[in-house]
Amino acid sequence: MTTGTDTLPPTAAAPRPLGTPAVRVLRPGWPLAALFVPYPLWWVLGLGTLVVFPLAAVMVVHLSRRRPLRVPPGFGLWLLFLVWVALSTTMLGRDPAGTLPGEAAERVVSVAFNLSGYTAVAVVLLYVGNLTEAEYPRSRLVRHLGWLFAVVVAGGLLGTVAPTFEFTSPLEWLLPRSVAGNPFVQSLVHPAAAQVQEALGFVSGRPAAPFGYTNVWGYAFSLLVGFFVVGWLGRPGPRRLAGLGILALGVVPVVYSLNRGVWIGLGAALLLSVLWLARNGNLAGVVVLAVGLGLAAPVAAVSPLTEVVAMRLDNPHSDGIRSFTISRTLEVAQDSPVLGFGSTRRALGSGQSIAVGRDDECGKCGNPALGSTGQLWLVVIAQGFVGAGLYVSFLLRSAWAYRRDRSGPGWAGMLAVLLSLLYMFLYNALVIPLLITFVAIGLLWRNDQAARAEALR
Repeated sequence: MTTGTDTLPPTAAAPRPLGTPAVRVLRPGWPLAALFVPYPLWWVLGLGTLVVFPLAAVMVVHLSRRRPLRVPPGFGLWLLFLVWVALSTTMLGRDPAGTLPGEAAERVVSVAFNLSGYTAVAVVLLYVGNLTEAEYPRSRLVRHLGWLFAVVVAGGLLGTVAPTFEFTSPLEWLLPRSVAGNPFVQSLVHPAAAQVQEALGFVSGRPAAPFGYTNVWGYAFSLLVGFFVVGWLGRPGPRRLAGLGILALGVVPVVYSLNRGVWIGLGAALLLSVLWLARNGNLAGVVVLAVGLGLAAPVAAVSPLTEVVAMRLDNPHSDGIRSFTISRTLEVAQDSPVLGFGSTRRALGSGQSIAVGRDDECGKCGNPALGSTGQLWLVVIAQGFVGAGLYVSFLLRSAWAYRRDRSGPGWAGMLAVLLSLLYMFLYNALVIPLLITFVAIGLLWRNDQAARAEALR
Protein backbone atom coordinates (compact mmCIF):
# COMPACT_ATOMS: atom_id res chain seq x y z
CA MET A 1 0.00 0.00 0.00
CA THR A 2 1.33 3.41 -0.91
CA THR A 3 0.16 6.92 -0.29
CA GLY A 4 -1.29 9.27 -2.88
CA THR A 5 2.02 11.14 -2.96
CA ASP A 6 3.82 8.11 -4.36
CA THR A 7 3.86 7.52 -8.11
CA LEU A 8 5.43 4.85 -10.27
CA PRO A 9 8.20 5.99 -12.61
CA PRO A 10 7.33 5.79 -16.30
CA THR A 11 9.36 2.60 -16.75
CA ALA A 12 7.72 0.75 -13.86
CA ALA A 13 5.47 -2.20 -14.53
CA ALA A 14 1.81 -1.39 -14.93
CA PRO A 15 -0.41 -2.31 -11.98
CA ARG A 16 -2.42 -5.48 -12.17
CA PRO A 17 -5.88 -4.93 -13.71
CA LEU A 18 -8.78 -4.47 -11.35
CA GLY A 19 -11.30 -7.27 -11.25
CA THR A 20 -11.70 -10.99 -10.83
CA PRO A 21 -11.27 -13.38 -13.79
CA ALA A 22 -15.03 -13.89 -13.89
CA VAL A 23 -15.80 -10.22 -14.46
CA ARG A 24 -12.59 -9.05 -16.14
CA VAL A 25 -14.34 -9.26 -19.50
CA LEU A 26 -16.23 -6.17 -18.40
CA ARG A 27 -14.64 -2.77 -18.91
CA PRO A 28 -12.46 -1.74 -15.93
CA GLY A 29 -14.36 0.63 -13.71
CA TRP A 30 -17.72 -0.89 -14.60
CA PRO A 31 -19.01 -0.70 -10.99
CA LEU A 32 -18.73 3.10 -11.21
CA ALA A 33 -20.62 3.16 -14.50
CA ALA A 34 -23.21 0.78 -13.02
CA LEU A 35 -23.64 3.14 -10.08
CA PHE A 36 -24.23 6.36 -12.00
CA VAL A 37 -25.49 5.61 -15.52
CA PRO A 38 -28.57 3.45 -14.71
CA TYR A 39 -29.45 5.41 -11.56
CA PRO A 40 -33.03 6.08 -12.76
CA LEU A 41 -33.50 2.31 -12.99
CA TRP A 42 -32.15 1.81 -9.47
CA TRP A 43 -34.62 4.43 -8.24
CA VAL A 44 -37.56 2.69 -9.93
CA LEU A 45 -36.51 -0.65 -8.44
CA GLY A 46 -36.27 0.86 -4.95
CA LEU A 47 -32.47 0.57 -4.90
CA GLY A 48 -31.51 4.20 -5.46
CA THR A 49 -29.36 4.54 -2.34
CA LEU A 50 -29.02 0.88 -1.44
CA VAL A 51 -27.23 -0.01 -4.69
CA VAL A 52 -24.14 1.76 -3.35
CA PHE A 53 -23.49 -1.07 -0.89
CA PRO A 54 -23.36 -4.13 -3.20
CA LEU A 55 -21.34 -2.21 -5.78
CA ALA A 56 -18.91 -1.11 -3.05
CA ALA A 57 -18.57 -4.78 -2.10
CA VAL A 58 -17.61 -5.58 -5.71
CA MET A 59 -15.05 -2.78 -5.57
CA VAL A 60 -13.54 -4.34 -2.43
CA VAL A 61 -13.01 -7.58 -4.35
CA HIS A 62 -11.36 -5.66 -7.18
CA LEU A 63 -9.15 -3.68 -4.81
CA SER A 64 -8.05 -6.83 -2.97
CA ARG A 65 -6.38 -7.95 -6.20
CA ARG A 66 -4.73 -4.59 -6.81
CA ARG A 67 -0.99 -4.26 -6.37
CA PRO A 68 0.15 -1.74 -5.33
CA LEU A 69 -2.85 -0.29 -3.53
CA ARG A 70 -2.58 3.48 -3.15
CA VAL A 71 -4.36 5.65 -0.59
CA PRO A 72 -4.93 9.42 -0.83
CA PRO A 73 -3.32 12.03 1.43
CA GLY A 74 -4.96 12.15 4.84
CA PHE A 75 -6.75 8.83 4.42
CA GLY A 76 -5.54 7.78 7.86
CA LEU A 77 -7.84 10.45 9.31
CA TRP A 78 -10.84 8.77 7.73
CA LEU A 79 -9.73 5.33 8.89
CA LEU A 80 -9.45 6.70 12.41
CA PHE A 81 -12.92 8.21 12.05
CA LEU A 82 -14.28 4.78 11.09
CA VAL A 83 -12.66 3.34 14.21
CA TRP A 84 -14.29 6.12 16.23
CA VAL A 85 -17.70 5.29 14.76
CA ALA A 86 -17.24 1.68 15.83
CA LEU A 87 -16.04 2.64 19.32
CA SER A 88 -18.99 4.99 19.80
CA THR A 89 -21.37 2.04 19.65
CA THR A 90 -20.35 1.23 23.23
CA MET A 91 -22.45 4.27 24.23
CA LEU A 92 -25.68 3.16 22.55
CA GLY A 93 -27.31 2.23 25.84
CA ARG A 94 -26.82 5.65 27.43
CA ASP A 95 -29.65 8.18 27.60
CA PRO A 96 -28.24 11.61 28.44
CA ALA A 97 -30.30 14.18 30.29
CA GLY A 98 -32.72 16.04 28.05
CA THR A 99 -33.38 13.09 25.73
CA LEU A 100 -36.02 10.39 25.51
CA PRO A 101 -34.99 7.02 26.95
CA GLY A 102 -34.59 4.08 24.60
CA GLU A 103 -33.01 0.67 24.17
CA ALA A 104 -29.61 0.11 22.57
CA ALA A 105 -31.12 -2.60 20.33
CA GLU A 106 -33.48 -0.03 18.82
CA ARG A 107 -30.50 2.04 17.64
CA VAL A 108 -28.39 -0.72 16.12
CA VAL A 109 -29.96 -0.55 12.66
CA SER A 110 -29.28 3.16 12.17
CA VAL A 111 -25.72 2.75 13.47
CA ALA A 112 -25.06 -0.16 11.11
CA PHE A 113 -26.43 1.88 8.19
CA ASN A 114 -24.25 4.88 9.01
CA LEU A 115 -21.09 2.82 9.50
CA SER A 116 -21.78 0.97 6.25
CA GLY A 117 -22.26 4.29 4.48
CA TYR A 118 -19.04 5.77 5.83
CA THR A 119 -17.16 2.61 4.83
CA ALA A 120 -18.73 2.33 1.38
CA VAL A 121 -17.80 5.87 0.34
CA ALA A 122 -14.22 5.23 1.46
CA VAL A 123 -14.11 2.11 -0.71
CA VAL A 124 -15.43 4.08 -3.69
CA LEU A 125 -12.74 6.73 -3.10
CA LEU A 126 -9.99 4.10 -3.15
CA TYR A 127 -11.49 2.49 -6.24
CA VAL A 128 -11.63 5.76 -8.18
CA GLY A 129 -8.06 6.67 -7.22
CA ASN A 130 -6.55 3.29 -8.07
CA LEU A 131 -7.98 3.13 -11.58
CA THR A 132 -5.53 4.13 -14.28
CA GLU A 133 -6.30 6.55 -17.10
CA ALA A 134 -6.28 3.67 -19.57
CA GLU A 135 -8.72 1.67 -17.47
CA TYR A 136 -11.19 4.45 -16.65
CA PRO A 137 -10.44 7.95 -18.01
CA ARG A 138 -11.19 10.90 -15.77
CA SER A 139 -13.17 12.45 -18.60
CA ARG A 140 -15.52 9.46 -18.50
CA LEU A 141 -16.04 9.88 -14.78
CA VAL A 142 -16.86 13.57 -15.31
CA ARG A 143 -19.39 12.62 -18.01
CA HIS A 144 -21.04 10.09 -15.73
CA LEU A 145 -21.34 12.64 -12.92
CA GLY A 146 -22.72 15.15 -15.43
CA TRP A 147 -25.28 12.57 -16.53
CA LEU A 148 -26.33 12.08 -12.90
CA PHE A 149 -26.86 15.85 -12.66
CA ALA A 150 -29.20 15.68 -15.66
CA VAL A 151 -31.09 12.87 -13.90
CA VAL A 152 -31.37 15.02 -10.77
CA VAL A 153 -32.77 17.91 -12.83
CA ALA A 154 -35.30 15.58 -14.48
CA GLY A 155 -36.35 14.24 -11.09
CA GLY A 156 -36.69 17.78 -9.78
CA LEU A 157 -38.92 18.77 -12.69
CA LEU A 158 -41.06 15.69 -12.08
CA GLY A 159 -41.43 16.67 -8.44
CA THR A 160 -42.37 20.21 -9.46
CA VAL A 161 -45.10 19.36 -11.98
CA ALA A 162 -46.36 16.13 -10.34
CA PRO A 163 -45.56 16.38 -6.62
CA THR A 164 -47.96 13.58 -5.65
CA PHE A 165 -46.48 11.06 -8.08
CA GLU A 166 -45.33 7.91 -6.28
CA PHE A 167 -45.49 4.16 -6.65
CA THR A 168 -44.54 0.94 -4.90
CA SER A 169 -41.15 -0.35 -6.01
CA PRO A 170 -40.40 -4.04 -6.58
CA LEU A 171 -38.10 -4.09 -3.55
CA GLU A 172 -40.83 -2.56 -1.43
CA TRP A 173 -43.21 -5.32 -2.52
CA LEU A 174 -40.71 -7.94 -1.36
CA LEU A 175 -40.15 -6.47 2.10
CA PRO A 176 -42.34 -7.43 5.06
CA ARG A 177 -45.05 -4.83 5.63
CA SER A 178 -43.72 -4.00 9.09
CA VAL A 179 -40.32 -3.18 7.58
CA ALA A 180 -41.53 -1.41 4.45
CA GLY A 181 -43.79 0.82 6.55
CA ASN A 182 -40.89 2.26 8.55
CA PRO A 183 -40.47 5.95 7.59
CA PHE A 184 -36.71 5.62 7.11
CA VAL A 185 -37.08 2.48 4.99
CA GLN A 186 -39.79 4.26 3.00
CA SER A 187 -37.35 7.04 2.14
CA LEU A 188 -34.98 4.40 0.73
CA VAL A 189 -37.28 2.04 -1.19
CA HIS A 190 -40.46 3.99 -2.00
CA PRO A 191 -40.07 6.15 -5.15
CA ALA A 192 -41.81 9.51 -4.75
CA ALA A 193 -41.45 12.64 -6.85
CA ALA A 194 -41.56 15.11 -3.96
CA GLN A 195 -42.00 15.65 -0.25
CA VAL A 196 -45.40 17.21 0.39
CA GLN A 197 -45.03 19.68 3.26
CA GLU A 198 -46.34 23.00 4.61
CA ALA A 199 -43.20 25.03 4.07
CA LEU A 200 -45.16 28.03 2.70
CA GLY A 201 -47.98 27.96 5.22
CA PHE A 202 -49.97 25.61 2.99
CA VAL A 203 -49.42 22.13 1.60
CA SER A 204 -47.06 22.08 -1.40
CA GLY A 205 -44.64 19.68 -3.03
CA ARG A 206 -40.88 20.04 -2.74
CA PRO A 207 -38.93 18.11 -5.43
CA ALA A 208 -37.02 15.08 -4.14
CA ALA A 209 -36.71 12.49 -6.94
CA PRO A 210 -34.60 10.45 -7.50
CA PHE A 211 -33.85 10.60 -3.76
CA GLY A 212 -35.96 10.26 -0.64
CA TYR A 213 -35.62 13.79 0.70
CA THR A 214 -35.72 17.30 -0.76
CA ASN A 215 -32.59 18.30 1.14
CA VAL A 216 -30.67 15.41 -0.41
CA TRP A 217 -31.93 16.48 -3.85
CA GLY A 218 -30.65 20.03 -3.41
CA TYR A 219 -27.38 18.83 -1.89
CA ALA A 220 -26.71 16.50 -4.82
CA PHE A 221 -27.71 19.18 -7.34
CA SER A 222 -25.13 21.56 -5.88
CA LEU A 223 -22.30 19.01 -5.79
CA LEU A 224 -22.90 17.80 -9.35
CA VAL A 225 -23.44 21.09 -11.17
CA GLY A 226 -19.68 21.72 -11.57
CA PHE A 227 -19.15 18.35 -13.25
CA PHE A 228 -22.08 19.01 -15.55
CA VAL A 229 -20.64 22.37 -16.58
CA VAL A 230 -17.25 20.81 -17.33
CA GLY A 231 -18.66 17.80 -19.16
CA TRP A 232 -21.45 19.47 -21.13
CA LEU A 233 -20.39 23.08 -21.63
CA GLY A 234 -16.69 22.52 -22.20
CA ARG A 235 -17.07 21.86 -25.91
CA PRO A 236 -18.97 23.92 -28.49
CA GLY A 237 -21.83 22.37 -30.43
CA PRO A 238 -25.22 20.78 -29.75
CA ARG A 239 -24.04 19.31 -26.44
CA ARG A 240 -23.29 22.79 -25.10
CA LEU A 241 -26.68 24.12 -26.21
CA ALA A 242 -28.41 21.14 -24.58
CA GLY A 243 -26.39 21.74 -21.42
CA LEU A 244 -27.43 25.38 -21.25
CA GLY A 245 -31.05 24.31 -21.62
CA ILE A 246 -30.74 21.74 -18.83
CA LEU A 247 -29.14 24.33 -16.53
CA ALA A 248 -31.96 26.78 -17.26
CA LEU A 249 -34.58 24.12 -16.52
CA GLY A 250 -32.74 23.21 -13.31
CA VAL A 251 -33.49 26.65 -11.89
CA VAL A 252 -37.19 25.79 -11.65
CA PRO A 253 -36.93 22.83 -9.21
CA VAL A 254 -34.17 24.63 -7.30
CA VAL A 255 -36.60 27.44 -6.53
CA TYR A 256 -39.55 25.13 -5.84
CA SER A 257 -37.42 22.99 -3.54
CA LEU A 258 -37.65 25.93 -1.10
CA ASN A 259 -34.17 25.04 0.15
CA ARG A 260 -32.73 28.31 1.37
CA GLY A 261 -29.50 26.53 2.24
CA VAL A 262 -29.15 25.37 -1.36
CA TRP A 263 -29.78 28.90 -2.59
CA ILE A 264 -26.97 30.08 -0.34
CA GLY A 265 -24.77 27.20 -1.46
CA LEU A 266 -25.25 27.94 -5.15
CA GLY A 267 -24.47 31.59 -4.47
CA ALA A 268 -21.27 30.49 -2.75
CA ALA A 269 -20.50 28.25 -5.74
CA LEU A 270 -20.76 31.24 -8.08
CA LEU A 271 -18.43 33.25 -5.86
CA LEU A 272 -15.90 30.41 -5.69
CA SER A 273 -16.09 30.04 -9.47
CA VAL A 274 -15.29 33.71 -9.97
CA LEU A 275 -12.33 33.43 -7.61
CA TRP A 276 -11.09 30.30 -9.40
CA LEU A 277 -11.34 31.97 -12.81
CA ALA A 278 -9.54 35.05 -11.52
CA ARG A 279 -6.77 32.94 -9.96
CA ASN A 280 -6.24 31.22 -13.29
CA GLY A 281 -6.10 34.57 -15.06
CA ASN A 282 -9.24 33.76 -17.03
CA LEU A 283 -10.73 37.25 -17.07
CA ALA A 284 -12.77 36.39 -20.16
CA GLY A 285 -14.48 33.66 -18.14
CA VAL A 286 -15.28 36.14 -15.39
CA VAL A 287 -16.80 38.51 -17.94
CA VAL A 288 -18.87 35.75 -19.57
CA LEU A 289 -20.17 34.63 -16.17
CA ALA A 290 -21.04 38.21 -15.21
CA VAL A 291 -22.82 38.85 -18.51
CA GLY A 292 -24.76 35.60 -18.18
CA LEU A 293 -25.93 36.50 -14.70
CA GLY A 294 -26.78 40.00 -15.88
CA LEU A 295 -28.99 38.64 -18.64
CA ALA A 296 -30.62 36.03 -16.40
CA ALA A 297 -31.46 38.44 -13.56
CA PRO A 298 -34.18 40.45 -15.39
CA VAL A 299 -35.79 37.26 -16.68
CA ALA A 300 -35.88 35.78 -13.18
CA ALA A 301 -37.25 39.03 -11.73
CA VAL A 302 -40.39 38.95 -13.89
CA SER A 303 -40.96 35.18 -13.59
CA PRO A 304 -43.29 33.47 -11.08
CA LEU A 305 -40.18 32.05 -9.40
CA THR A 306 -39.52 35.38 -7.70
CA GLU A 307 -42.85 35.14 -5.87
CA VAL A 308 -42.02 31.64 -4.64
CA VAL A 309 -38.69 32.84 -3.24
CA ALA A 310 -40.40 35.77 -1.47
CA MET A 311 -43.02 33.47 0.05
CA ARG A 312 -40.34 31.11 1.34
CA LEU A 313 -38.39 33.93 2.93
CA ASP A 314 -41.61 35.08 4.63
CA ASN A 315 -42.15 31.60 6.12
CA PRO A 316 -38.95 30.64 8.00
CA HIS A 317 -40.80 28.03 10.03
CA SER A 318 -37.82 25.65 10.22
CA ASP A 319 -35.50 28.19 11.85
CA GLY A 320 -36.88 27.55 15.32
CA ILE A 321 -36.55 23.78 14.96
CA ARG A 322 -32.96 24.07 13.73
CA SER A 323 -32.00 26.45 16.49
CA PHE A 324 -33.52 24.20 19.15
CA THR A 325 -31.97 20.95 17.88
CA ILE A 326 -28.50 22.44 17.35
CA SER A 327 -28.36 24.05 20.81
CA ARG A 328 -29.70 20.89 22.45
CA THR A 329 -27.19 18.75 20.48
CA LEU A 330 -24.25 20.81 21.72
CA GLU A 331 -25.63 20.68 25.25
CA VAL A 332 -26.21 16.91 25.25
CA ALA A 333 -22.87 16.16 23.58
CA GLN A 334 -21.04 17.60 26.58
CA ASP A 335 -22.11 14.52 28.55
CA SER A 336 -19.94 12.39 26.23
CA PRO A 337 -17.59 14.72 24.35
CA VAL A 338 -15.07 12.05 23.31
CA LEU A 339 -17.15 9.14 21.96
CA GLY A 340 -20.60 10.66 21.64
CA PHE A 341 -23.57 8.32 21.96
CA GLY A 342 -23.22 6.11 18.89
CA SER A 343 -26.37 7.43 17.22
CA THR A 344 -28.92 10.22 17.34
CA ARG A 345 -31.20 10.84 20.32
CA ARG A 346 -34.65 12.38 20.48
CA ALA A 347 -34.92 15.54 22.54
CA LEU A 348 -37.44 15.95 25.30
CA GLY A 349 -40.18 18.39 24.33
CA SER A 350 -39.68 20.95 21.62
CA GLY A 351 -38.55 24.50 21.08
CA GLN A 352 -41.83 25.74 22.59
CA SER A 353 -41.97 23.67 25.75
CA ILE A 354 -40.50 20.59 27.35
CA ALA A 355 -44.06 19.31 27.68
CA VAL A 356 -44.70 19.32 23.94
CA GLY A 357 -44.07 15.88 22.52
CA ARG A 358 -45.31 13.32 20.03
CA ASP A 359 -48.55 11.42 20.42
CA ASP A 360 -50.88 9.29 18.31
CA GLU A 361 -52.63 12.34 16.88
CA CYS A 362 -49.48 14.28 16.04
CA GLY A 363 -46.51 12.15 15.04
CA LYS A 364 -44.33 15.17 14.27
CA CYS A 365 -45.02 17.28 17.34
CA GLY A 366 -41.89 17.73 19.45
CA ASN A 367 -39.11 15.26 20.24
CA PRO A 368 -36.95 16.19 17.20
CA ALA A 369 -34.00 13.94 16.45
CA LEU A 370 -30.74 15.53 17.57
CA GLY A 371 -28.30 15.40 14.68
CA SER A 372 -30.98 15.53 11.98
CA THR A 373 -30.29 19.12 10.89
CA GLY A 374 -26.75 18.79 9.59
CA GLN A 375 -23.95 16.25 9.13
CA LEU A 376 -21.73 18.06 11.62
CA TRP A 377 -24.40 17.86 14.32
CA LEU A 378 -25.02 14.20 13.51
CA VAL A 379 -21.35 13.37 14.05
CA VAL A 380 -21.16 15.50 17.21
CA ILE A 381 -24.06 13.68 18.88
CA ALA A 382 -23.06 10.24 17.55
CA GLN A 383 -19.24 10.33 17.73
CA GLY A 384 -18.53 13.29 19.99
CA PHE A 385 -16.36 16.30 19.34
CA VAL A 386 -13.35 14.08 18.64
CA GLY A 387 -15.21 12.21 15.91
CA ALA A 388 -16.44 15.48 14.45
CA GLY A 389 -12.86 16.78 14.43
CA LEU A 390 -11.70 13.72 12.48
CA TYR A 391 -14.55 14.04 9.97
CA VAL A 392 -13.93 17.72 9.29
CA SER A 393 -10.14 17.28 9.29
CA PHE A 394 -10.29 14.77 6.46
CA LEU A 395 -12.32 17.11 4.26
CA LEU A 396 -10.04 20.04 5.06
CA ARG A 397 -6.94 17.93 4.44
CA SER A 398 -8.32 16.88 1.06
CA ALA A 399 -9.13 20.46 0.07
CA TRP A 400 -5.63 21.58 1.07
CA ALA A 401 -3.88 18.71 -0.73
CA TYR A 402 -5.39 19.59 -4.10
CA ARG A 403 -5.60 23.37 -3.80
CA ARG A 404 -3.19 23.88 -6.73
CA ASP A 405 -5.32 21.95 -9.24
CA ARG A 406 -6.23 24.45 -11.99
CA SER A 407 -8.03 22.07 -14.36
CA GLY A 408 -11.73 22.16 -15.11
CA PRO A 409 -12.42 18.80 -13.41
CA GLY A 410 -10.25 20.02 -10.53
CA TRP A 411 -12.52 23.06 -10.14
CA ALA A 412 -15.61 20.84 -10.12
CA GLY A 413 -14.07 18.47 -7.56
CA MET A 414 -12.87 21.25 -5.28
CA LEU A 415 -16.27 22.91 -5.50
CA ALA A 416 -17.92 19.70 -4.30
CA VAL A 417 -15.53 19.39 -1.34
CA LEU A 418 -15.92 23.03 -0.27
CA LEU A 419 -19.71 22.92 -0.58
CA SER A 420 -19.75 19.79 1.59
CA LEU A 421 -17.90 21.76 4.27
CA LEU A 422 -20.62 24.42 4.03
CA TYR A 423 -23.58 22.06 3.90
CA MET A 424 -22.44 20.01 6.89
CA PHE A 425 -23.97 22.75 9.05
CA LEU A 426 -27.33 22.43 7.26
CA TYR A 427 -27.95 18.97 5.78
CA ASN A 428 -27.02 15.37 6.48
CA ALA A 429 -24.65 13.85 3.92
CA LEU A 430 -25.28 10.11 4.08
CA VAL A 431 -25.27 8.43 1.66
CA ILE A 432 -25.47 9.99 -1.81
CA PRO A 433 -24.05 13.48 -1.08
CA LEU A 434 -21.08 12.02 0.80
CA LEU A 435 -20.57 9.52 -2.02
CA ILE A 436 -20.41 12.33 -4.60
CA THR A 437 -17.97 14.23 -2.36
CA PHE A 438 -15.66 11.22 -2.07
CA VAL A 439 -15.81 10.59 -5.82
CA ALA A 440 -14.81 14.23 -6.26
CA ILE A 441 -11.86 13.69 -3.91
CA GLY A 442 -10.94 10.59 -5.91
CA LEU A 443 -10.95 12.63 -9.11
CA LEU A 444 -8.76 15.32 -7.53
CA TRP A 445 -6.42 12.59 -6.34
CA ARG A 446 -6.25 11.13 -9.86
CA ASN A 447 -5.42 14.59 -11.22
CA ASP A 448 -2.64 14.93 -8.65
CA GLN A 449 -1.19 11.52 -9.49
CA ALA A 450 -1.17 12.38 -13.19
CA ALA A 451 0.53 15.71 -12.53
CA ARG A 452 3.23 14.06 -10.40
CA ALA A 453 3.83 11.36 -12.99
CA GLU A 454 4.18 14.02 -15.68
CA ALA A 455 6.66 15.90 -13.51
CA LEU A 456 8.77 12.76 -13.18
CA ARG A 457 8.83 12.36 -16.94
